[in-house]
Amino acid sequence: MDIAFLGLGRMGRELVPHLIDAGHTVTVWNRSPEPAQTIGRRGAHVSGSAAEAVGEAGTVVSVLFGPEAVRETLLDADLPWRPGTLWIDVTTVSPADATEFAARAAVLGIRYVASPVVGSLAPARAGALAVLVGGEHDAAREAKRVVGLWADQEKLRTFDTPAAATAAKLVANLALAVSMEALAESLRLGRAAGLTDDEVLATLSLTAIAPLAATKGPLVTAADYDDAQFTADALAKDARLMLATADVPLPAVALVAVELQRAIDAGQGAKDFSVIAQQHPSRGT
Repeated sequence: MDIAFLGLGRMGRELVPHLIDAGHTVTVWNRSPEPAQTIGRRGAHVSGSAAEAVGEAGTVVSVLFGPEAVRETLLDADLPWRPGTLWIDVTTVSPADATEFAARAAVLGIRYVASPVVGSLAPARAGALAVLVGGEHDAAREAKRVVGLWADQEKLRTFDTPAAATAAKLVANLALAVSMEALAESLRLGRAAGLTDDEVLATLSLTAIAPLAATKGPLVTAADYDDAQFTADALAKDARLMLATADVPLPAVALVAVELQRAIDAGQGAKDFSVIAQQHPSRGT
């Protein structure tokens, strides 16, 4: 395939090599040039603009920060779409956004498939992500030939609509966010009650949040949040999407959103989202 790949943030940079290694012709574009140049040395063609990249491709993959970036880059920019182009959007957006994007794509004569991923950079690099695919049947089937390259095949899920796939992604990230808050509060409670961090983490290994405690517990106990597999900025954006989507209260999500914003206000938005477990100087906990 001739594939245009738009967006080379942390996740995008991990996904493009799978396309190159599979033998596809890949043209990349990114708002800042340095990541594109790095991927260019890996074997991709580097485009000077999103319009140039899209105009040459039969398939377009976008991995952007959020729905506003999707609108600005792909829908409001009067791009020279080829009729029938398959647009696969990996960006985390809301169900309402996905429905809008599908409708606008239909007007443009292109096919929209939402395909967000569940997982962080390490499984992305290993081709072991959970991948959600939502769209019209034939378009979704074609999209799976692309996104299957970075998927654990046992975690590849298909939905009837783009909105359903994006809703499932928000559900997954809600579980992640709330579990992280549970880990943070468990450590705070344990310290207050005289347990060591190792004793708390050993106890959490017996619980439903054992996988998260195993991966994020060492970061929290070492207060080392610089290796950002998933940033506080990104999870805060997703939490806002969750709250905007739900028509009922989500009090745990609202709490995590406040904690994430606290970290962002402290200049830690680019750090791993586990930074919400950092001690609060004002409270000493």
